[in-house]
Amino acid sequence: MPSKERKQSIETERDVLLEVTDLKKYFILDSGWFNRKKEYLKAVDGVSFHLEKGETLGIVGESGCGKSTTGNLIMNILEPTEGSILFNGKNLSKISKEELREERQHIQMIFQDPYSSLNPRLKVFDIIAEPLISHNLFKGEELKEKVQELIETVGLRKDQLNRYPHEFSGGQRQRIGIARALALNPKLIICDEPVSALDVSVQSQILNLLARLQKEYNLTYIFIAHGLPAVKHVSDRIAVMYLGKIVEIATKEQIFSRPLHPYTEGLLAAIPIPDPTLRKRGNRNVLEGDLPSAVNPPSGCSFHTRCQYATQLCKNETPKLLEFEKGHSVSCHYPIVNSKGILVKESVVN
Repeated sequence: MPSKERKQSIETERDVLLEVTDLKKYFILDSGWFNRKKEYLKAVDGVSFHLEKGETLGIVGESGCGKSTTGNLIMNILEPTEGSILFNGKNLSKISKEELREERQHIQMIFQDPYSSLNPRLKVFDIIAEPLISHNLFKGEELKEKVQELIETVGLRKDQLNRYPHEFSGGQRQRIGIARALALNPKLIICDEPVSALDVSVQSQILNLLARLQKEYNLTYIFIAHGLPAVKHVSDRIAVMYLGKIVEIATKEQIFSRPLHPYTEGLLAAIPIPDPTLRKRGNRNVLEGDLPSAVNPPSGCSFHTRCQYATQLCKNETPKLLEFEKGHSVSCHYPIVNSKGILVKESVVN
């Protein structure tokens, strides 16, 4: 079977909804009037992954690692510097504006801040109805019924549609944002840290709501978060990002039971332990130092400046993202469970 036909057969079998390949986003910085040398902030630097229908991919990392920029690139809020984003088999950067508008209604976003993401001058009814009107999907009584259905789906009442956003709590506002994201019946929803601004008691309610909606509407999620606890309960697979790159990607079970990258190990060590006796154990590899500048990233492995296992090889040579075991890939010269440097099987990771 020819390779092209074989690839198409594999993608059909996997039922891939989103395919991101070597995605890059470089921002040009102003270097001054007399300095003609351009500087680039490499926010996203060669990210590749795939997403199957009905799946939830968690993307985690510290502030500045490029996870939100990746989400904005998929949403087409930002244009990529390089790379391709295939959604439903269509390259979003190469289709016409009319086709892009058609495809964008199938990709929606839930924003981090439930306060600034809602227009304070509009009533809740108008906020939820806006995308439906923009795409000419509903009018009149049908529009009213659809908006009422959406508000009740997220756990709010119909009589609350005539209120303004400032009359709601943070959790209620995020429910309104979720209702707006559901309005166009999307296939993919990008959740950009949707619970980080909420109280802990409310966070679990929103996570449970997202899990329920995924089953009811057959949704596919990209769930962006700072740390691993938030994605643990909602994700099928987890991608760990560091300084614009994916350094490890695997199933949730593999990440939590056997992390391969020292950065992932550090993120796991940062999870608070309630039991004070367990908290005293001294073998936790807690991260030290700050994230390096994306303008002048370290040579070789970008994590070597904070890694306790780093060698001269790590400083000189950038590791590739390699498949260590089925479904588990890591970008590290010395994976934690492979400290002797045993060679791993190389494969194209997407």
